[in-house]
Amino acid sequence: MQFTSSSIGRKILMAITGQAMVLFAVVHLLGNSSIFGWLNGGINAYAEHLHSLPLPIIIGFRLALLALVCVHIWFGIQLTLENRDARTKQYAVKSTQKTTFASENMIWTGSLIALFIVYHLAHFTFQVVNPETAALKNLVPLHNEMVPNVLGMVVAGFKNFFITFIYAGAMVALFLHLSHGIQSFFQTMGWSNDRSQPIIIRLGTLVALGLFLGYVIIPLTVFAGILKG
Repeated sequence: MQFTSSSIGRKILMAITGQAMVLFAVVHLLGNSSIFGWLNGGINAYAEHLHSLPLPIIIGFRLALLALVCVHIWFGIQLTLENRDARTKQYAVKSTQKTTFASENMIWTGSLIALFIVYHLAHFTFQVVNPETAALKNLVPLHNEMVPNVLGMVVAGFKNFFITFIYAGAMVALFLHLSHGIQSFFQTMGWSNDRSQPIIIRLGTLVALGLFLGYVIIPLTVFAGILKG
């Protein structure tokens, strides 16, 4: 398959924006893990610390993250359509390229993740899902002041089987997407070869698995009654 310079540029931008979001996912998971109590005050303290940042920083960060997501999705759609068009011209040629379920379904796992992000924002950021348990409506004491009860909101949400199922399913999609996306980044940037590629694939899969387990353990432990508010 031949790629134009513009096609290569789109692949590089998609790879870079993708890895930037992987980094965000790692940092976000570290913050979410405060629900297990390693931070004094737990996830309520973590959330309060984030919301205490200057508003321009919060807005700027969210806009930058939104831009990354939009660029990644836009170029992902373009490249998917471009690849499909190229395949229609290669039906008579026997392909020897090794593919996986994750690599063949990146557009679908990415679409599921995008839909989940919208739901997740509605649930925990804008708090319009289960508004009766919204953290902003249920304040608790923390360090001599009243703060939103994020812990209570999370626990109340994940006691619901439907919500837990959505989160767990989205994390499966995230694992599949990252298990291919991480190793694809190194390949796109030209930082891998025949010798290093198998190692990169394994490391990418391990990172994706680590993020999957880290994220999915929260709703599952709440639903199982292990983690309580």
